[in-house]
Amino acid sequence: MEKLNHFDEHGNAVMVDVSEKNITARTAVASGQIHVSREVFDAIVHGTAAKGDVLGVARVAGIMAAKQTSSLIPMCHPLMISKCQVDFELDEKNLAVKAICMVKVSGKTGVEMEALTGVSVTLLTIYDMCKALDKRMEIGEIHLDSKSGGKSGEFVR
Repeated sequence: MEKLNHFDEHGNAVMVDVSEKNITARTAVASGQIHVSREVFDAIVHGTAAKGDVLGVARVAGIMAAKQTSSLIPMCHPLMISKCQVDFELDEKNLAVKAICMVKVSGKTGVEMEALTGVSVTLLTIYDMCKALDKRMEIGEIHLDSKSGGKSGEFVR
């Protein structure tokens, strides 16, 4: 098991020094779901939520969040993201919206945190835009689906 590298020899939290790492193409995909009521699901599908286009706004929020990850997570490096995409899968049977966030960069550190932040804020935005209809929505199952590039190579959940 790899040791945690966000601490120095005295136990202080530190940002990892990536200056000696090679620049490589890196990609990460994260996903999560929000479980909603029939009323909320129908409002999302038919575009009738009072606040407007729920999925359109949530997509933009997720992309914006991925770009701001280093401002939110203390030890994350600021990255020049080359691509960020947020997609949705609507599950009518289970009244759920799955959000998938893919982030790409050419850099010295990975984009897992950016993908996870993007999907989290996407789902929070769906909640925010639909909470007037039902506050019982549940966000969950947020996880890293895959990542590529860097020293640790490929990961597929």
